[in-house]
Amino acid sequence: MHGFISPAAKPPRICGRNAIIRADFASIGLARSLLATDKELNEFLRSVEKRAFKRSAYLVRDDDAALDIVQDAMIRLAEKYYDRPAAELPLLFQRILSNATMDWFRRQKVRKSVMQNLSDFEGGDGEDDFDLLESLEVGDGMLGGLSAADEVSRAQILHAIDKEVAELPARQREAFLLRYWEELDVAETASVMGCSEGSVKTHCSRAVHSLAKSLRAKGITL
Repeated sequence: MHGFISPAAKPPRICGRNAIIRADFASIGLARSLLATDKELNEFLRSVEKRAFKRSAYLVRDDDAALDIVQDAMIRLAEKYYDRPAAELPLLFQRILSNATMDWFRRQKVRKSVMQNLSDFEGGDGEDDFDLLESLEVGDGMLGGLSAADEVSRAQILHAIDKEVAELPARQREAFLLRYWEELDVAETASVMGCSEGSVKTHCSRAVHSLAKSLRAKGITL
């Protein structure tokens, strides 16, 4: 999507499972002297959009909601942190994306609570978080005894891993994706998740062991 977007305006939502909404942030008329340029911001957002969408989709399990979350995070980064050095953008974006995801979960919790309260008045006689994934997608070596050149087998492995990652508890899934997909270190992951470094290590350890056990049960050894 191209065209001028004012800082106060949110661009119209465009549907599509494989498309991430990206505003043309280069058109936002905000002064940057010693800080990230418009080009650097655009290039950064372009570089993270697909991974950010997939991470959000893993967490919320809703592609449309994931699109909205990623768009909101990108808008927030451009509007509120345009005056930061380019080197700070990755960690800032991950923190904003995590906050946007938590906001979504809070809204869902409130909505479910409201619906439950309403149903109470309707009568009671109704029916009752090593770059694992990327290495699999582009690797040229052997994986679990299977050639990566064998596209059918590789696709089956990716599908199995996608499914198992999606089944991890929310905090383990978030820690796993931040550490091994986004390649943040332990301290950065703890900052994004708002927890201690020890908790990050625990979440990651449990996630890795759970994934390994589930994949071995399917005959996949990493």
